[in-house]
Amino acid sequence: MVFEKVKKIIADQLDIDADGITYESNLADDFGADSLDLVDISMSIEDEFGVEFPDDALESISTVADLVKFIEDNQ
Repeated sequence: MVFEKVKKIIADQLDIDADGITYESNLADDFGADSLDLVDISMSIEDEFGVEFPDDALESISTVADLVKFIEDNQ
């Protein structure tokens, strides 16, 4: 399941408990992720799912749901 894999990547990258990550979680507001964190997360997602984030794609991603939708739309 895409959500479970994304949850694990976020938890690993941000060193937080995966149980606290929900579909609606906001990466910046809820977990304090900055732009560098988002780049690291996107690189891990690219490796895991074989998708590629265009340069401007991260600007429109703020929640876990946004990440899951991007992956599902681009696989």
